[in-house]
Amino acid sequence: MTIVGRSGGLVSGSFTYVAANVVAAAVPFALLPVLTRYMAPAEYGQVAMFQTFISGLAAFTGLSVDGAAAVKYYDKGLGHDEIGHFVGACLQILLATTALVLALAFVSRFWLASWLGLTAGWVVGAVVVSGTGFVIQLRLAQWQVRAKALNYGATQILQALTGAALTLVLVVGLRRGAEGRLEAQSLTSAAFAMISIYLLSRDELLRLSWRPDYLREALRFGVPLVPHVAGIFLLNSVDRLVINAKLGLAQAGLYMVGVQLTMAMSIVFLAINNAYVPWLFQRLKRDQVAEKRQIVRWTYVYFGAVLGLSALAFLLGPIVVKVIAPQRYRAAGQIVGWLALAQAFGGMYLMVTNYIFYSKRTGWLALSTIVSGLLNLALLYVFIPSLGLVGAAMAVAGAAAFRFALTWAVAQRRHPMPWFELKSSKIPSAQL
Repeated sequence: MTIVGRSGGLVSGSFTYVAANVVAAAVPFALLPVLTRYMAPAEYGQVAMFQTFISGLAAFTGLSVDGAAAVKYYDKGLGHDEIGHFVGACLQILLATTALVLALAFVSRFWLASWLGLTAGWVVGAVVVSGTGFVIQLRLAQWQVRAKALNYGATQILQALTGAALTLVLVVGLRRGAEGRLEAQSLTSAAFAMISIYLLSRDELLRLSWRPDYLREALRFGVPLVPHVAGIFLLNSVDRLVINAKLGLAQAGLYMVGVQLTMAMSIVFLAINNAYVPWLFQRLKRDQVAEKRQIVRWTYVYFGAVLGLSALAFLLGPIVVKVIAPQRYRAAGQIVGWLALAQAFGGMYLMVTNYIFYSKRTGWLALSTIVSGLLNLALLYVFIPSLGLVGAAMAVAGAAAFRFALTWAVAQRRHPMPWFELKSSKIPSAQL
């Protein structure tokens, strides 16, 4: 049973994903003028640290086995009921890992609170939010592989609107500042996690049984990705921790404004990739040389487009910040261009990492990501003392470029594509 009809084809699916993600991205963007007026930079920094901590926890709560459930859909001869048992095994892994992380966070909550600039309660709360976020992704992934972009998009939009409404009530109406924003995010995530469990059960995609074979299979997929997810944290989130340590919570808040402005790019890139993955995997399964060459040509066009978009951000970033934020946030305009360039390399990375996931051999992906993340950390410590926030953004862009290049090389070893064999070949438009 579905909420809405199936979306067909790459173009229609991409449009649905992009439209939904643009709407979802526009909601926090629309909140920026409100939040920057009702919250001081230091308070905005607290929100940044909470989100950063959640990103770091993602490596351990669930061990990324939601991806294993998505890939499982493509196994030949697997029935609908077996998918449900596999999803149930993934949920069991989530419960076990979240309980363990929750215990560790509780024991070290006061030290973590001092380090992050949060209260001890929110340190523990972040673990719960990370776990509920996994449940939502588990539901979304099952829609994605079935090309049900409308279901996926509707959930994203409703979640964004719910979070925004609660934020307005708590931050603007009740004047609860950073606390209100964190409460809104937590309540929204918990509510949509419960909805996701209901929808998985209703669609007979959640069977809670003891299947050690499925537990082992999911863990074989997810455990090698722990360094990969940790590397993503070092690439995408550790900059705020270093800024907080070196420059203070207020500077982390300014930096977060720049991040939020460029986040729309990553959301659009992810939306395109969400539609692209089922389309790509079907053609990789067919293994036709002409189709592969066509895929490569369009990938190069995509690379050029995203790099051009990032170039515009250098010109428009300071203007946008001046328009939407008060004077105390103007320094964020100086970093938008560099952060947009990092997002562009992130969008290009998604295009090549798909081949590694298709091969199901994710070990080298983890290595390339952790190496890139460590490079980012090193560059942050080199650039921030002399260049401040701009140095942090430059470090992130440099590390993102390195990760893209290294992942591309790994992808070519795991699933070779004709990147340098672009001879003309005609593909029927109906297949594109």
